[in-house]
Amino acid sequence: MAYADRNVSGSRVVAIILVAVIVAGMGYAFVTGLAYQYIKKQAEKLNTFDVEEPPPPPEEIPPPPPPPDTPVPPPPTQIAVPPAQVQVPTPSPQIATTPNIQLPPPPMQPPTPPAPVAPPQPPAPPKIAKKLSPRGSPQSWVTDDDYPASALRAEQAGTVRFRLDVDASGKVTNCTVTGSSGTSVLDSTACSLLKRRARFNPAEDADGNKIPAPYNGSFTWKIPS
Repeated sequence: MAYADRNVSGSRVVAIILVAVIVAGMGYAFVTGLAYQYIKKQAEKLNTFDVEEPPPPPEEIPPPPPPPDTPVPPPPTQIAVPPAQVQVPTPSPQIATTPNIQLPPPPMQPPTPPAPVAPPQPPAPPKIAKKLSPRGSPQSWVTDDDYPASALRAEQAGTVRFRLDVDASGKVTNCTVTGSSGTSVLDSTACSLLKRRARFNPAEDADGNKIPAPYNGSFTWKIPS
């Protein structure tokens, strides 16, 4: 019995394998047959596609020649068209701005002093025809008795040179020290005495008119012995 069961089992296995091989072969044949028919149909469609060729262009017939008496029209004048000008926008120039800096005010200039005006020239003195002459002795105008006490105590001495301005009446109007004795008190004392004591005969011009004139002189202060 056991042997018979083993034979039956082996036959079944062989039968199953054969059935599987037959089914697989039928499936493969079915699949490949369908694919071949599909490809064949697509090829038939491609073979039956008609390509239409374009018709040939019509032949150009040249125009008939003009009659001999007909003037030949001139060729069309070519008008030169100027090239179009393209306006390129020009950028506006950049203006450099300076910051508003307040500068210090300039220093005040002192006013310019006016130009010095030259003093008017004094009129020329009249021409003297008769010279000025003293009245009396000039030695009596100043003497040693007039010696200033302060200069005498200090034993100060010296010669005073002077100029006297005399008017038309012969009177002394001013005394100027032209040479100092070295001591101011001796100079001032001499001028003061001369203006009080000196008298003159006035000078005269060519017409005999009395005119003012200067007188120059000197006096020496000596300490009495």
